Amino acid sequence: MWLNELKIALIQKDISKLEKLIEDLPTLKKKEEIDEALHLLATATAFLIKIRNETQNSMVQIQKNIGFLKSTQAPLVSKLNISS
Repeated sequence: MWLNELKIALIQKDISKLEKLIEDLPTLKKKEEIDEALHLLATATAFLIKIRNETQNSMVQIQKNIGFLKSTQAPLVSKLNISS
């Protein structure tokens, strides 16, 4: 049951489901199930690391874009000119 849910979460790339399944690791008895779980967990770990890196790169790019937009913005004049 748990292995099938893990497979589905990996196929669907459902991060919240993967996190929940990883937190609730069952006790597996059969060697085949343990081997399959190890392989699936390694795949899930690689996927989550990839997503984390992509998110980090996106955040850096957003920060650069914000900095660029701020640098091209005209300075705001905060004084009220009443002499004209």
